[in-house]
Amino acid sequence: MAAEIQIANPGLELGILVSGLFFVFLGLMSLSLACLRQRSGVRILIWIGLWSGMFGVTDLVHANLVTAALPIAARGLVPGINAFTGYLILPVGTLSFLELSLGKLRRGLQLLVALDLVVAAAGLYLFFANGRLELLSLNNLLAACTTTTLVTVLSVPKLSQRYLAISGHRVLTIGAILFALQALYANVYNFLGLHSPPLFSSFGFAILLLSFGYTAMTMISTNEGRLLSIEKELEIARELQFSILPSSPPEVSTLRVAASYEPMTAVAGDFYQFLPIDGHRMGFLVADVSGHGVPAALIASMIKVATQAVNGCASDPAEVLRLIGTSLNGNLRGQFVTAAYLWIDTVAGCARYSAAGHPPLLCWRKADGSLRRIESNGLLFGVTAESDYPVCEFPITSGDRFLLYTDGVIEPENEAGEQFGERQLEQVVLSSQSRTVWDLSKTVLEEIRAWQPPGTAQQDDITMIVIDVAEV
Repeated sequence: MAAEIQIANPGLELGILVSGLFFVFLGLMSLSLACLRQRSGVRILIWIGLWSGMFGVTDLVHANLVTAALPIAARGLVPGINAFTGYLILPVGTLSFLELSLGKLRRGLQLLVALDLVVAAAGLYLFFANGRLELLSLNNLLAACTTTTLVTVLSVPKLSQRYLAISGHRVLTIGAILFALQALYANVYNFLGLHSPPLFSSFGFAILLLSFGYTAMTMISTNEGRLLSIEKELEIARELQFSILPSSPPEVSTLRVAASYEPMTAVAGDFYQFLPIDGHRMGFLVADVSGHGVPAALIASMIKVATQAVNGCASDPAEVLRLIGTSLNGNLRGQFVTAAYLWIDTVAGCARYSAAGHPPLLCWRKADGSLRRIESNGLLFGVTAESDYPVCEFPITSGDRFLLYTDGVIEPENEAGEQFGERQLEQVVLSSQSRTVWDLSKTVLEEIRAWQPPGTAQQDDITMIVIDVAEV
């Protein structure tokens, strides 16, 4: 029969039990908060939660009240739990500190975490080999180094300004200093062969942990405020960007036009514009800025400004592209722009097309049901100051269909890593001969989504213009 566990000091045992439960509860609260917020920057809450929970478990396994309540078979796990928490609590605590650090301090702490984990692995191996915690003294030395570093960086303004990701850290500084003083006091007591007051270390750790938690929540709240501000600004930018695009295709009696525009992010680098001259003649411009987001969107707005100077030469694709390129080339700052321009004159029964490094124009002929790619490319904008843009001129008849698009239409990949590609796009166009321009636009977008694995986020901006020469 196993010997019963004796509880010599019920008051102290109850204090240890309450302390352990407090830290476990605090850890669970921190982890729950991290799960609920689900935003970037909450990793520190995860580390603090684990840190607190491990300290609480350490207290609980030292409480005879807890051990006595365990089944006899489970009591043999207590030394192992004590070893795990004893060795792993330091790297978890250092990771909490890491989330507040910058620059060289961050790199130094990463090395310290790696060293902590090596010591923990070696210590646990030795524990399971011979049942002794032989490396705890080395673990305590590393803990002293981490605490000293924390207190030093927090206490010296020049260091905190340079190496901390937070500006207001008074609460954390006070908590770290009090914790360091408690640790120093306890170590001096141990060195003199005395015992520090019961629960003294738990009190010191509670001060440090609560100050860490306060600082973490302040940092997260500040960051989320900035994110909300950025999101509002991006929403305004999105509205402004949509305002520079045509609200709807112009009414032209001899043409049917549908435009699709789906940005990957709040703002995009794709751009399109219509240049109508009268009820029978119109130009169509599509452009794609390299990259995504705000920088690309700013260049897209520059293209809008550049197109205002080309109305007088709308019937000459080469001159339209040359003027836009000249306007952009000095301001692209290392980015590139592809563009395509199609001019249609239904009275003369002809079309002209030119492009700057852009995917080909698709042209479907109703007369014979043929589909051809029309490529007439010069260099994309941003490569050289000047470039020639060859023009392809061809006849058009009623029922002909044209498709201008950016590479976001053909580059989406399936699970095998195969791109949607021009052939897939051509198949959709050929199988949709009887559909309206609006239906074809919708069908292409549906086919692209079906091509990609379920739940895949859009990888590029998508712009597409479908034009039918009306039958009269």
